[in-house]
Order: sequence, then C-alpha cells, then structure tokens
Amino acid sequence: VQLQASGGGSVQAGGSLKLSCEASGRTVSKYAWFRQAPEKGREFVAAITSRLTTTHYADSVKGRFTISRDSAKNTVHLQMNSLKPEDTAIYYCAASTIAHIIYNREDGFRYWGQGTQVTVSS
Repeated sequence: VQLQASGGGSVQAGGSLKLSCEASGRTVSKYAWFRQAPEKGREFVAAITSRLTTTHYADSVKGRFTISRDSAKNTVHLQMNSLKPEDTAIYYCAASTIAHIIYNREDGFRYWGQGTQVTVSS
C-alpha cells in the first residue's frame, strides 16, 4: 500500500484545514492519522475502519476533528476545525490491511504516508 498525504499548511488559531491521504495498492481495512510535534513522540489522532466506518479520536481532538473516508477514491480525510497552536505537528496517515489491530497504536499500522506539516499560530 502506498499512501500520499496532502493538505497541510499554516493557519491561525481557530482556523480550519483538511488533510487528505490517497491509498493505492492493496485494500485497506483501517486508516489512522498520527501526529508528531517538535521534540515529542508520535501520537494518535484519529482512526476509521474501512468497512464499518467506525471512528475513534484522541481526547485532545474530539469534537474538533473529523475523520472520513471516500471508498470510491481510496482516500481518507481529516477535517480539522477550531485549530489550536498545540495542534502544530507533522501529520502522518497510516493504513493497515488487517482489521483487528489496536487503532491507536502506531505499531499496528504497516503503511505510512510521508507526513504533512500543520502549523497553527496564535
């Protein structure tokens, strides 16, 4: 599976950005977004199953971010609203062809996109 992420950028606090990640190759069972802020470890942001569209969110983004998928285009999106400076990070999309993985653990995802920078200024 190859993943191509896009949509990062710079925005002021309170603004919105939408990230997209297009998958090619094998059928994906689960998608997720993780992020890594400067000098911090990578952390889970959101996940969605391919078949049932069940979604999961980190507490820090719940109510502000929405993960969705477009099956016809093999694409997953992350709509980010009410952005805060602490959301500044490199965002990575991840995919798994295995359905039964722990959605918020990066070691469950075999395939990763290249990362896209999101910068939120105060």
